[in-house]
Amino acid sequence: MSSVPKVTLSGGLEICRVLNGMWQVSGAHGAVDKARAVEAMQEYVDAGLTTFDMADIYGPAEEIFGQFNSQLKSKSSGSPSPALQGLTKYVPRPGLMERKVVEKALQRSMTRMQVDTLDCVQFHWWDYRDKRYLEALGHLSDLQQEGVIRELALTNFDTQRLEEITGKGIRISSNQVQYSVIDQRPAARMEQFCVANNIKLLTYGTLAGGLLSERYLGKVEPMSRAELYTASLSKYKNMIDTWGGWSVFQDLLATLETVAKRRDSSIASVATRYVLDRPAVGGVIVGCRLGVAGAGQHISDSLRSCSSDLKLTAEDLSAIEAVTQRSRDLMAIIGDCGDEYRN
Repeated sequence: MSSVPKVTLSGGLEICRVLNGMWQVSGAHGAVDKARAVEAMQEYVDAGLTTFDMADIYGPAEEIFGQFNSQLKSKSSGSPSPALQGLTKYVPRPGLMERKVVEKALQRSMTRMQVDTLDCVQFHWWDYRDKRYLEALGHLSDLQQEGVIRELALTNFDTQRLEEITGKGIRISSNQVQYSVIDQRPAARMEQFCVANNIKLLTYGTLAGGLLSERYLGKVEPMSRAELYTASLSKYKNMIDTWGGWSVFQDLLATLETVAKRRDSSIASVATRYVLDRPAVGGVIVGCRLGVAGAGQHISDSLRSCSSDLKLTAEDLSAIEAVTQRSRDLMAIIGDCGDEYRN
C-alpha cells in the first residue's frame, strides 16, 4: 500500500489528504452499475486512498460505500483490513429542524453505510435567511457529544456564517468548498479564519471536473452538451467562462504543463498540489466515476499530487500566478464560498 499523507481533524479522525469523491455516482455523470462501483473501490483502497466523500443526496453513494465496507470486513475476517473513512453530508430541505428530524436523517445514512457511528457529517443549508440551520447544528453537536458522529463539519458555508456558528460554541472540524487554481475565493477571507480556528478546508472542483488536464490543452472551446457531457464538465466550464474565458484558460493549461514537465508530473497533479499546499487545506476531493462505463481511474495522478518529491517552487508559483492575475475577481462576481448555490 502506498504511503498517502494523512491529516487529523479536530475530533481525532485521521483522513487521507486526497479523498475519493462520490458525486459522480449520483446519476448526473452517466448510468451507474452499483455492483461495478463497489468492485471499483478496491483499487483505490489498495493504493492507500481509503477516504471516501459522499452525501445523502448523491443517489446510491452511501449504499455503495456500505456494501464495499461490509465486503471488505467479511473478506478480511481474522486478518486486519484497511480502515475506511466515510465522510457523508446531511443536506436537508429547509423546514422543521427538531431533533427527531435530524436523528432520522443520520440513522438513514448509518443504515445505508452499514456503520454504527458516522465518521463525519458535513452539513449543508440552502437559505441563510432561514436561521433554522443553527437549530439543526445544535442537534448535530449534541449527537456528536453522544458519540453518534465523530466529526461535525460543514459544506459550502461562507466565512460570515462560519464565524457565527463557531461563535455559538459549536465545534466545526472542516468546511467543504470549491477551491482550485481557477477559483481561489477561499484565500480571500476563509483561509485566515480557518487557520486561526483549527478548521480544515476539504476542497472540490480542484480539477474543474477534468478540464484541468492535458486533454483540453490546445483544444477548441467545448460548447455543446455532447462535449460537456457530464454535470462536472458543464459546471466548471461555466466557472471558467466567469473566471476569464477559454483563451486565458489555455494560457493557464500551457503554464501548468510547463511546470508539470519540469516536475515529471501531469497537469492534474500540479493543479492538485497547488491547492494542497494552501493554508488551511486539509485535503482535496478527486472525483471517482465508480461503475460508470468508460470512466478511467486517475489513481496515479492522485498519488503523484501528494507525494513528498513533488514540490512547487517559487518560480513555478510565480509562473502560474502571472496567468491567474489576468483573470476576473470571482469574489466580487460570485461572492464568498458557497454563494454560487444561493444567488
